[in-house]
Amino acid sequence: MPLTIRSPVFHEGGSIPARYTCDGEDVSPPLEWSGVPKGANTLAITCDDPDAPSGLWVHWVVFDLPPSVTGLPEGVPPTPEISGGGRQGKNDFRKIGYGGPCPPSGTHRYVFTLYALDSPSGLPAGATRQDLLAATENHVLGQATLTGTYSRR
Repeated sequence: MPLTIRSPVFHEGGSIPARYTCDGEDVSPPLEWSGVPKGANTLAITCDDPDAPSGLWVHWVVFDLPPSVTGLPEGVPPTPEISGGGRQGKNDFRKIGYGGPCPPSGTHRYVFTLYALDSPSGLPAGATRQDLLAATENHVLGQATLTGTYSRR
């Protein structure tokens, strides 16, 4: 069974509801996954906007989730530590936790990437996406993506 990630509030390539954006409550969407490979010691998630005018814009960094976790609920609090295990990093809004879509113009893509890793990152809460990718290089057992879109009215 391959590693997969999905959300019950939007489908692959579909529009992310305003509730999960700067135009709404700006809370993280619920996410669900399956197919975590054997040997996975930890999970990580990033959410990025590859269409941002200044280049890739990081909206969320989550790492060191236990491999037994099969999803995250809506509205993960913007705290360094996640209840039940895991940590959150700093996004490009310079805040810990989730920062929802808020494109300046047009329709942007938001890519949620789930990583299954063979070892913990060893990073403190507040680490950046770049820190996470550097710490987990050569430790990725599998990855899956979910892409949503959003445009401001």
